[in-house]
Amino acid sequence: MIRIGLLGCGTVGSGVVKLLEQNRTAIEAKTGSSIVIARVLELDRQKCLGLGLDESIITSQIDTILDDPCIDIVVELIGGIEPARSYITAAMKHGKHVVTANKDLIAEYGEELFAAAAENRVDFYFEASVGGGIPIVYPLKQSLAGNQIQEVIGILNGTTNYILTKMSQEGRDFDEVLREAQQLGYAESDPAADVGGLDAARKIAILSSIAFNSRVTLADVYVEGITSISAKDILYARELGFVIKLLAIAKEVNGRIQARVHPAFVPMSHPLANVNGVFNAVFVRGNAVGDIMHYGRGAGQMPTASAVVGDIIEIGRNMAFQINTRIGCTCFEEKEMIPIDDLSAQYYVRMNVTDRPGVLAGIAGVFGANDVSIASVVQKTSSADKAELILITHTVKEKHLQESLRILKGMDIVSEINNVIRLEGIEE
Repeated sequence: MIRIGLLGCGTVGSGVVKLLEQNRTAIEAKTGSSIVIARVLELDRQKCLGLGLDESIITSQIDTILDDPCIDIVVELIGGIEPARSYITAAMKHGKHVVTANKDLIAEYGEELFAAAAENRVDFYFEASVGGGIPIVYPLKQSLAGNQIQEVIGILNGTTNYILTKMSQEGRDFDEVLREAQQLGYAESDPAADVGGLDAARKIAILSSIAFNSRVTLADVYVEGITSISAKDILYARELGFVIKLLAIAKEVNGRIQARVHPAFVPMSHPLANVNGVFNAVFVRGNAVGDIMHYGRGAGQMPTASAVVGDIIEIGRNMAFQINTRIGCTCFEEKEMIPIDDLSAQYYVRMNVTDRPGVLAGIAGVFGANDVSIASVVQKTSSADKAELILITHTVKEKHLQESLRILKGMDIVSEINNVIRLEGIEE
């Protein structure tokens, strides 16, 4: 019998309890043993009782779980950094295997936790920390281990993808769609981590570390959110043959890693362009496998519980053969990060300018003097003496584009630079 100490009986924890019961027969066949919830750490006892759990296994004291020698696996689903970090570390020191869905903790303290798992000879699994029910951590560590991974590009946040999908399909502005998403439960009352890009940044930090065998933390990831995206940007993207997505991007370029999260113009022909609503997807390119994409529900009670239970089953199999830490920390290299200023990309620039002869030539002159080559320009008339310019650049350095924009902002012919969005997934 495999005994579980469950930390947290909230949305995902409840899903784990339900799934272990619903698929009990098949799970026992796959592990060769029964799996039981032996203890639950939860302050709200009614949550547990409502799932049919016996009151005697509910506790508010972590030591009740840590000091119980019969508990084999601790499943941490309380989230956040503390006390989750301390609980997991203590569980490992007590010889217990650990499963977590905690992306915040893995992105910040993954190295420390892997070291603790290795030191104490226990398993540490975290498939549910990225992409909900989408299998991506294990495939990168195992199925694709023979590849040199070149890039990982993902839509890793369902809230922002829902908002951008609605804006694109219905021509509505950000604030209006965000309010709707909150009413429907797709966005938190405080959506800052989602719409600001931090949620996706934590996830791409985790995937980057695995894909490129080098530790990447949240601090290494350049982050922009979607709050500046307007209905106009969505419209102009469509006219140019693109859709706007919040992408989490990790690439290895000449032995260095770039990791970034920001809105991007994605060609309508790209596989990620048709990932809509609350769905997530991860696009991976390897030197042997080529291009593959993992697609599915990136959050929610049962999809996330699916990943957690999958990890529990894998540890159960390891226990049956008395083996562990088969796939531990894979960060055996120390690669340099590429700063955002060194990024080479194409850009969409939308600006309002004075509508008179010579203005376009003046703007082109500033770009040219800073090594920014313009691929196309579309002019939209805004009013009698103002025009809106839509520019697409060739591939240029970020630092050169930003210097050009800094100069243009100080010129009287430019009244406003409305937005700057990178293009991704195209070959110039």
